[in-house]
Amino acid sequence: MITPRRVWRRNLDAFNDILRGGFGTPDEGFVIRWVNADISRQHLGYKEAVRQLKKRLTTCHSTCRGKVESELNLARRERGPTVFNWLVSIIHYHCPGRCEEEDNVELIIED
Repeated sequence: MITPRRVWRRNLDAFNDILRGGFGTPDEGFVIRWVNADISRQHLGYKEAVRQLKKRLTTCHSTCRGKVESELNLARRERGPTVFNWLVSIIHYHCPGRCEEEDNVELIIED
């Protein structure tokens, strides 16, 4: 994903930073319209969560390993949040009425 002035480094922290603005995003906020979200839910479900959490285990700090292993065990049992849920949560954090509401991000999910 490329914003007008920056390249997204393909991790959730970078995605969160882009939503804060200053990376070519409109100062007045913006709307994310997630079309065909039902397909995204399938592709970003538990199988992808397991894959991402295994990858995270290889790079996380030793103090975080227990937490990541617990999340991985839940995902393997199809419990807890999926990658789709992670993304929605990150976006909602920047919506009106949330912690970083000044970013004025709106999420519209369309199945």
